[in-house]
Amino acid sequence: MNTNIYLIRHGIAADAENYPTDEERPLTTQGDRKTHKVAQQLKKLGLHFNLILSSPLVRARQTAKILQANHLSSQVEEFLPLAPGGDIDIWLKWIKTWQQKGTRELALVGHQPDLANWAEILLWGEARQVLILKKAGVIGIALPEVGLPVGNSQMFWLTPPKFLLS
Repeated sequence: MNTNIYLIRHGIAADAENYPTDEERPLTTQGDRKTHKVAQQLKKLGLHFNLILSSPLVRARQTAKILQANHLSSQVEEFLPLAPGGDIDIWLKWIKTWQQKGTRELALVGHQPDLANWAEILLWGEARQVLILKKAGVIGIALPEVGLPVGNSQMFWLTPPKFLLS
């Protein structure tokens, strides 16, 4: 059964110098507004996720909740490996178990460069530091039905937010 994953970077966040830690930075008003517009366009395109996994950082959790509020999924869960510097190997073990449940659409909300690096690992077997995921941008990847996804997945979507804003 096919599993499609959508790597979604959080929206525009507040400046780091205004918060005691990076983890606490929320979306700005502009980031909230643009992320809502992106979510509305994704809904118009017919996307629906069985689950949204989110980095535990405030800006990512807010982005995931915006996706949920726009009826893109009824389920949002925090997933520690999506925090900056998170380990893709933990997610690979998780996804293997999750795929056994059948055809799934999964959104991962996190950060740059990690999400782009994860995409490169899934596509090419290594992080090459060439993909850039803009804030509120989306990378869609189809995982193989059989075998390891590392180096064997296919990208079907790379969309900066400007193409989703209207």
